[in-house]
Amino acid sequence: MPITVSGKRYAQAIFEIAQEENQLEQWRLSLRKIAEVMQAPELVTLLESPKLPFNLKRGLLGERLKGVNPLSFNLACLLVAKGRFKIANSITTEYERLLDAYYGIEHAEVTTAIALDDKSKNELLQDLESFIGKKVTAELQVDLGIVGGVVIKIGDKLIDGSTKNKLTVLRKSLIETGR
Repeated sequence: MPITVSGKRYAQAIFEIAQEENQLEQWRLSLRKIAEVMQAPELVTLLESPKLPFNLKRGLLGERLKGVNPLSFNLACLLVAKGRFKIANSITTEYERLLDAYYGIEHAEVTTAIALDDKSKNELLQDLESFIGKKVTAELQVDLGIVGGVVIKIGDKLIDGSTKNKLTVLRKSLIETGR
């Protein structure tokens, strides 16, 4: 069974370092840059090549990651050396979640049957913020399968106000009553 490496452990360690050094936002920017560079197809091909010595790979990274702090650059080199550069995006995502939690911002996945206009989206976000007592950022999705209403996932909480769910509950109730 292959071992998969999660960006969570790296992100947690980076977050602790950034917090100690009071460089939370600098690390966010550096991690975004690393993730962006690590997604370049031509660079990925070179970094995956076993024929290319590590010093040349390090040089390539140095050219692409100008301006990042030395620890961030070392992280990129470590990921390349360990063959884990493909998780750079995962590390960035996890770090940003930790940072948002630190700032008191919750992430929500909101699914609706139709696309929301800006006014409806803002009203929904305000309602969510007052409901959970924190600032909320939302990732909006459209799913015609829910028929109507809204499904909201915040962390491990699920609020299913979809018409599909209400019809399912009604159906179960009617079946149980008819027995």
